[in-house]
Amino acid sequence: MTFIIIGIIIVYLLAIAWSWSSLEDIEKTKKVFIIFVGIVAIFLITQIVFSISKSEVNYDNNDIEKSVGKIILLLFTGLNSLVIPFLAKAFKKKANGEIEANSFKVRIITIFVIFLICLFIECGYMTDTQEGILRVYESNMR
Repeated sequence: MTFIIIGIIIVYLLAIAWSWSSLEDIEKTKKVFIIFVGIVAIFLITQIVFSISKSEVNYDNNDIEKSVGKIILLLFTGLNSLVIPFLAKAFKKKANGEIEANSFKVRIITIFVIFLICLFIECGYMTDTQEGILRVYESNMR
């Protein structure tokens, strides 16, 4: 469990640091706000994906469901937050006039499509992960 928590912390630190540097010369308070709002938005999206994935898993105990849900949500929100630096970089380039409006739209649509594909794959992976955790839990309870 300690390994998982350390991994989660590392993923969040990576997402935050990468997002911070992608926002370049924006003032610090705005950077913090943008990163916070981005992580909250990603959390909500990840929660929806988790809700879809857990509908296929039969939990015998609500406590187990809550514990597994917390860990999975924390982990996958951190992983999904790695999309924030790509979005931040695209918006920053648009604001600086480095890319045209059409290139910006194509870039945002591309990021969005890749993110949706990842969420679709992630939904199946979340289901498999939950079932695996339940198998390990049940084998330890016997």
